[in-house]
Amino acid sequence: MKNITILGSTGVVGNNALSVIQSYPDLFTVVALVANKNVTMLLKQCLAFSPIWVAMNDKKSAYLLQRELQDRQSKTHVLFGATAVSKLASLPQIDHVVSAIVGMAGLLPTLSAIRSGKTILLANKESLITCGSLFMKELTSSKAKIIPIDTEHNAIFQLLPLKIQENLGVSALKTHGIKNIILTGSGGPFYKFSIPDLSHVTPNQACIHPNWSMGKKISVDSATMMNKGLEYAEARLLFNASHSEMTILIHPESIVHSMVQYCDGSVLAQLSIPDIKIAILYALSWPKRIHSKSDFLSFFKQKTLSFFEPDLIKFPCLKLAIDAFSEGQAAMTVLNAANEIAVQSFLDFKISFDKIFIVNIETLTSSCFSDPQCIEDILEIDRISRVLAMKKVSSLSF
Repeated sequence: MKNITILGSTGVVGNNALSVIQSYPDLFTVVALVANKNVTMLLKQCLAFSPIWVAMNDKKSAYLLQRELQDRQSKTHVLFGATAVSKLASLPQIDHVVSAIVGMAGLLPTLSAIRSGKTILLANKESLITCGSLFMKELTSSKAKIIPIDTEHNAIFQLLPLKIQENLGVSALKTHGIKNIILTGSGGPFYKFSIPDLSHVTPNQACIHPNWSMGKKISVDSATMMNKGLEYAEARLLFNASHSEMTILIHPESIVHSMVQYCDGSVLAQLSIPDIKIAILYALSWPKRIHSKSDFLSFFKQKTLSFFEPDLIKFPCLKLAIDAFSEGQAAMTVLNAANEIAVQSFLDFKISFDKIFIVNIETLTSSCFSDPQCIEDILEIDRISRVLAMKKVSSLSF
């Protein structure tokens, strides 16, 4: 039996993780749940899974939840605040932590889980890409393990030799005969749109992905292809890959989730229907595999698999992320902060879709930070960058 904490349980990834856990009651049990302020959904989860602990980042929401649970004579303990969230990520009885909080809010609890030697099922890419080498050093110095549950990185992880799986971010790919990592992406909902059309798309359109059911923020990132840029950075760090060892391909069908090309000419690919529960189950059961209750891929129904290079002119956020990663850790932290502000501003109808890139690049080019030496430096760069980005949004608002 594996004991699990889920950070971000009310989000899409968190709900999918709970769905997987519920299907295997003899293998997994939920000890703690963490959410921001969605009392209604967290209450349902508490009643379904009876966790020992829950924490909410928002104090008022935590009090409301506590009252609802007391009315139902629940024995679940309710905490609130950032310290409590990090505490539940490092409980002694916990084996696995699902890191599914969206954005920089997931950084400190994920680091808490790493420092406590947990196995982290990582969906919160921002905590990795904003900290980079600092994050990986924390991982190396602890007994913690990272298993990515983003479908692309989970696919790559599955295709790598066991020795690399056990030593992420350290092993040299060439030493294991690996020539190239091929990161695939659907292209989002707008890859067939013209550049002029992109300036008129709405938040509702951006949040409707053709293949995946995702939260609003990641849906918009998929639409701008910033998400693929962040995934590029994540892959560079997780798999210790150089720029020359990375290729990005658009694959609209979302069946081939990524590939690894070996030096002998072989290309290994991981295929499945587009369902993150498959990646979550693999991560929970690793290094074993257990029978999935998701649908299986039918090659008779799926007759077409297409691939093409990304359009960096139409989707400049992708190139911006790749370039920022090459510039250093501070640049990547600035870009992530600016993008979080820009995406939320678009969702709030403050800027148009094409202005997301403008906010990102102008915040990045107007910033000048030394490379961070500690987590506190990262948090300060993030704070200042958000202020700069909000000022830029104000100058661009309708």
